[in-house]
Amino acid sequence: ILLYPIGEISYTVTMSTLKDTIAKMIHNLPEDSTLEDIQYHLYVLEKIRKGQESIKNGKGISNEKAKVRLSNRL
Repeated sequence: ILLYPIGEISYTVTMSTLKDTIAKMIHNLPEDSTLEDIQYHLYVLEKIRKGQESIKNGKGISNEKAKVRLSNRL
């Protein structure tokens, strides 16, 4: 289980079905959410899913390497 805070909303991404994950995401959004808000959160969930898949397939990098890469850009 991984927890991803995005603004005022946090996502817990587990091995549940995609439909369940999206339903929970929509349920947790504010009542006045726009279509653009929903699209953004779907985009973030997809990026998280792809990242988890990459890590599972051994394509990720360590925190130390990520820190070095980021420090070189700042």
